Amino acid sequence: MHKILILGSSSPYRKELLKRLNIPFECHSPNIDESPLTNESAINLVKRLSIQKAHAVHQECKNNNTHKDSLIVTSDQVAVLGDVTLGKPHTKSNAIKQLSSFSGKKVSFLTGLCVLNQESQRHQYTLNEYHVYFRRLTLKEIESYINIEEPLDCAGSFKCEGLGVCLFEKMEGDDPNGLIGLPLISLSQLLRNEGINPIG
Repeated sequence: MHKILILGSSSPYRKELLKRLNIPFECHSPNIDESPLTNESAINLVKRLSIQKAHAVHQECKNNNTHKDSLIVTSDQVAVLGDVTLGKPHTKSNAIKQLSSFSGKKVSFLTGLCVLNQESQRHQYTLNEYHVYFRRLTLKEIESYINIEEPLDCAGSFKCEGLGVCLFEKMEGDDPNGLIGLPLISLSQLLRNEGINPIG
């Protein structure tokens, strides 16, 4: 019998991505403080939060005495422009600022991915990097795009699976799913390491 898979996220985007692997799973939202530490690098931030989210879900299962032998999948993502780390905009004005600052530039998206085996209490971790080259954008285009898709809960203020692709010149990286928040190529490997192969 396969271990139960738990997605430690409330993100509808990650949920839709995980469905593509055709493995039954449950969703549990980890309750942690996602604030960056003082002088914490983007790479360290996504690693710390991904692992912390997994352990928070593990502790919740332990407290409720449920799913003791499950695999917990968690991830965290930030956008990086130069030395500046950017998260979700949350407001329309912040989204306009983010996309305006991206115009004509390369933005890197770092996605940390963690799989925690509750039985062994060991975790695997990997980092996915994906780069987006934005074309030069007018304020009218930015405002119009934000009004249409309302990407206020997305790191970087766009949805690449939707109209967001119209903002780009090109994309670069190993796994485009990482840009949406859950790198499925890496996840498939981590699950195979745990004895779960989506294609048998």
